[in-house]
Amino acid sequence: MPRQESPEGPGAAPPPPRGPAAVCVGESMAALLPDRPGPLESVEGFRLSVGGAESNVAGALAALGVPSAWISRVGDDGFGRRLLAELAARGVDVSAVAVDRNRPTGLYLKEVGGSTGGRHDLGPGRSRLHYHRRGSAASALSPALLDDPAAARLLAGARLLHLSGITAALSDDCLALLRALLADRRPGRLVSFDLNWRPALWRERDPAVLPPLLNACDLLLLGADEAEEAFGTGDAHALRRLFPSVATVVVKDAARTATALDRDGTAVTEPALAVQVVEATGAGDAFAAGYLAATLRGLDQRRRLRLGHLSAACALTAHGDQPELPPGPVVAALLDASPQEWAATAVSADGITCPALPPPGGATTGPRPTTSPAQGGRR
Repeated sequence: MPRQESPEGPGAAPPPPRGPAAVCVGESMAALLPDRPGPLESVEGFRLSVGGAESNVAGALAALGVPSAWISRVGDDGFGRRLLAELAARGVDVSAVAVDRNRPTGLYLKEVGGSTGGRHDLGPGRSRLHYHRRGSAASALSPALLDDPAAARLLAGARLLHLSGITAALSDDCLALLRALLADRRPGRLVSFDLNWRPALWRERDPAVLPPLLNACDLLLLGADEAEEAFGTGDAHALRRLFPSVATVVVKDAARTATALDRDGTAVTEPALAVQVVEATGAGDAFAAGYLAATLRGLDQRRRLRLGHLSAACALTAHGDQPELPPGPVVAALLDASPQEWAATAVSADGITCPALPPPGGATTGPRPTTSPAQGGRR
C-alpha cells in the first residue's frame, strides 16, 4: 500500500535490503482517453486510465517477469487512487509512493488521429498528448526521498534503477533528486536512463542540465529523432562519443533499427519488426522494458535488442501504453530466430507471423510463415 506523507519525518532506519529487482522513479499521471478518433472538439466522452514513462516501464517489466517497483508522489485524490490501484494490479510495488495532501495528481489527455480529413485531425495512426501537470504532486519529488525508509529499502535492494529525462524538467527539486540518485552509486546496481525528450517541458527550463545526467548512468536509451532535437545529432556513433562515460548507449532509429554501442567500441544493430500499428503511444517505454528485462537475464546484445523490439511491437498493436507479450515459448523462438526469420517476422493485432514459429496446433510442415497469438485474450 502507498504511504501517507507524514510531517514528522522519515522515522526509523530501513530494514535490510530486499524486494523488487527493478525500481523506476518518476511521475505518472491520470490519462483521459477519447472514445473516438479525431480532434478533441469532436470527442463526446473519455475513458479514464493512467500513464507515465517510468510507471509504464515498471508495469512492462512486471509483465516480463521482473519484480518491479515504482517510486513517486500522487495527490490525495481520485486520480491518484486510480493510478495506484492500476499499477498494483499490474504487479508493481507502490509501497514507497507518497500521497500528497496539498498537490494534485498530474493529468493528460490523449488525442487520436482519425480519417475525417479535417484541418485539426492528426490523421490515422498518429496521436498527441496534452499535459496538465504544473504543480503536481510528483513535481515535489526531491533528494529527501533518499531518507525515506520505504524508498530507501527498495533502492537498497534493486539490481536496476531506471530514470528518465522527464523528471529533470519538472522542477528544481526533481532535478536535484536525479543528481542525488546518480551520485549514489552502489555495487551490483545498474542505472538506466531514458532521455524521453518532451520539448514542451523544457520551454521554461534549461536543457543543458541533461548531458551531465545522461553521462552519469550505466545504460543510456535514446531515440535518434529526439536526440537530434535535443543534442543536434541522431547518429549512433556521434551519440556514443557524446556520452563517453556510459557503459552502453542504445540508439533507436524509429521503426528501422536499434543499435547498442558499448564503451569498448563494440556495436550491435538489430532491425525492428514489421508492425501494423494500432496506436503509437508507449512503444518507447515498452522497448526499454524489453531491453532491460533481457539485460537483467544476462542475454547477449542481439537478444536484448530483439526483446526490446518485440515489446515495442506488442505495444504498437495495443490500445493503451502496456504491451502484452506472447507466451514464453514464442518469445524464446523469436529471440533465437535466424536473421532471415527475424526479418520475415510481422506483428499485428491478430498475431505474430514468423517462419521460426510452428503452425497452430503444433504440427510442423516446414519453414513456411505461421501465426501465433500476439496478445492472448487482449481483444
